[in-house]
Amino acid sequence: MVSGITTCFDRCLAKDATPLKVFLLVGQSNMQGHAHIRTFEHIGMDPETSPLLREMQDEEKQPKTCDKVWISYLSNSGVKQGRLSVGFGASEDKIGPEYTFGIYMQKHLEEPILIIKTAWGGKSLHTDFRSPTAGPYLFTEQQKEGFAKQGKDLKQIKAERARVTGLHYRLMIGHVKSVLQDIKDVYPGYNEQCGYELAGMVWFQGWNDMVDRGVYPGRDQPGGYDHYSDVLGHFIRDVRRDLSTPDLPFVIGVIGVGGPVERYGAAQKRYAGIHQYFRSAMAAPANWPEFEGNVSSVLTENYWDMELTALRARDAELNRKMKQLVSNGNLQKKEQQSMREKLRAEMFTSRELETMEKGVSNQEYHYLGSAKIMAQIGKGFVESMVELMGPSSR
Repeated sequence: MVSGITTCFDRCLAKDATPLKVFLLVGQSNMQGHAHIRTFEHIGMDPETSPLLREMQDEEKQPKTCDKVWISYLSNSGVKQGRLSVGFGASEDKIGPEYTFGIYMQKHLEEPILIIKTAWGGKSLHTDFRSPTAGPYLFTEQQKEGFAKQGKDLKQIKAERARVTGLHYRLMIGHVKSVLQDIKDVYPGYNEQCGYELAGMVWFQGWNDMVDRGVYPGRDQPGGYDHYSDVLGHFIRDVRRDLSTPDLPFVIGVIGVGGPVERYGAAQKRYAGIHQYFRSAMAAPANWPEFEGNVSSVLTENYWDMELTALRARDAELNRKMKQLVSNGNLQKKEQQSMREKLRAEMFTSRELETMEKGVSNQEYHYLGSAKIMAQIGKGFVESMVELMGPSSR
């Protein structure tokens, strides 16, 4: 797992110093993170998750800045780096899994750590993150037929696809190498004589592949997402090769939007098969013999907030009732707000209304923009990574 740049234990200045542990966090919009900081309070409303909030806030109940966790984050807006704090999510007022990952990993190791995060919204594994040994992207016959029917230029489409295939894989590898060449630019206190150790990587992606029926025409059937598993296997091998870390611990964050499929409500059930097939394909490489002991999967569905789902379903029902009343001409415009408030008071308790207001800041596919969900996911990644790192990390 140790990089070849410098790992000289005998030349460390401090008697008990060790190489700096470096962790890579990679993926698309949910690795970016859309949990708004205003949803932090919701974490403390649940006795089971309130200990998380105590780790995330200082004595004045403000989000912590981590003195011993450093991060370099490449995304759509370029590079942001420094001490880990809020704002290393999709925007300045959001977090992703990096926040609690950094907090809990540093707490476990009891030494400074560096996170290198690369994440872009709306990116696929089949094209954007496709790694070298997966080969070129190949269009299915159904896609080619569709282009022909639409009168599109297949040659031009192929050329454009070839241009973007693997682009974000290369950007990711390039940024990691760039940071490792000059760690002091991110972490001024870095001890060059002790060097660094690439200690693990987390992959948290999936939405764009899951919804792409063109790439995965059999997605509603068993094995319909096997190509994703295959390309993810190439991705893991290529990352390890390109970063000279043949046994790099690798955690797969399995997409879990909506929670466990067996708990889906009526509106979601039609997607249950597709979602489960994809989740199984994502997790599959962790069970391959070649990756035994150094690749694991985390089912992020286990951190989904089912209470928020139930409340939002009830709120959708309220909206349907309001729409019906308006369409039937039973309400004048000036009466609509008072009727809405009356229905909300009948359908929700004050605590339930507070839960919705403080717990949700984004869409379902972004884990509701819930810090409660995202903070648990980050901690879950740490727990899985620590298992892969083995007893020496304890």
